[in-house]
Amino acid sequence: MRTTASYDLFPDAPSERAMARARWLAREGRVADAEAAYKDVLATHPDLKPCWAEYFDLLRRSGRRDEALQLSARALAQFGATGFALALEGAALIELERVPEALASLERAADADPDLALVWHELGVAAWKLGDGNRALLALDRAFALEPHTETLRLRGRILRHAGRYPAAEVAFEGAAQAAEHPEQREEAEREILATRRYAFYAPRRPDQLTPGEQWFALTGVAVLAPDPGPVAPSDDTIVATLLEVAGDRGWRFGQIVVVGPSLPVWNRLAEAWDAPLVGRPVGGLDPATAPLVVAPRPLRRRRLAARGTGRGGAPERPRVRAGAPGGAAGDAPPPGRRRRRAHRCRSAPRADAEPRAGDDRSPAPGGALRRPAAASRLIPGDRP
Repeated sequence: MRTTASYDLFPDAPSERAMARARWLAREGRVADAEAAYKDVLATHPDLKPCWAEYFDLLRRSGRRDEALQLSARALAQFGATGFALALEGAALIELERVPEALASLERAADADPDLALVWHELGVAAWKLGDGNRALLALDRAFALEPHTETLRLRGRILRHAGRYPAAEVAFEGAAQAAEHPEQREEAEREILATRRYAFYAPRRPDQLTPGEQWFALTGVAVLAPDPGPVAPSDDTIVATLLEVAGDRGWRFGQIVVVGPSLPVWNRLAEAWDAPLVGRPVGGLDPATAPLVVAPRPLRRRRLAARGTGRGGAPERPRVRAGAPGGAAGDAPPPGRRRRRAHRCRSAPRADAEPRAGDDRSPAPGGALRRPAAASRLIPGDRP
């Protein structure tokens, strides 16, 4: 949800300082402290709409949907059936997947206050979730005309990308990056730009027309180098050989093989293939100029392998697998007495000169080297607003 300080002016300096502290706590991830700070502000300034909006957003981002709906009910009691309070109610209903009810509340909000950008933004979210992309775009355009906001542009970009309109989507995400008020907003918009460029690799197909493996690559920049689910998982040697095949076809070259964790003999094959030194984890972080390949026995969680997607990484993964599910999925319990090796992942940013090969509309790698990941429904997140 978008938050804004344009609903009301702060009545006094203490309330402004209290709001600044609450925002800082929220950005630092100190949810309980931020919630207490917002409550303190509302106790002394119950008509301060920015506080209501930001407190609501805190609950929403924390997954506390029922509490967000309760807060919207309190806002209705405080402000009456105004556009602002009804917009909060509609946003809470969206989070509870009660989208038709949310749309009804937001339409009432638009009637009550047609000049409130928040109403039109949330109406765009509801229309998008109901599958009405055209109406969603019209609502978002109106929201942005009333109040330019990075979140509105990000949602617009996702809708356009879902429709296969990749150049227009990239323009929207670039606008979101430029309009960002905080570094994390800009970084998220830049990640969306990279994902959109990877999706554009498969044009003219839309995202919902891609295979699970292609969607996974487009969303994450991670190429899954493993066969279809079967009784036998590939060995480390097979995975590395597949990586070398893909890298050779795509023209990938690496100046360093950065080993994180215990070293494996197969890393030497990579170092020899690219005549690149094996090095440990750099103390000062990765140098993108060296085009490093980060390798590890297990996947690296939430790590920036290099600035803005430069450089790549991979790991012969040994995840726990669910009994009875060939190939398995990370995070499930292992069957007794069995261990599997599943997927080698190569994180990559799309090359600017990368073009599909003639007759190859399945995957970035020739001969089907990038295959559908096992249990793909668990791996590919939905393209939700």
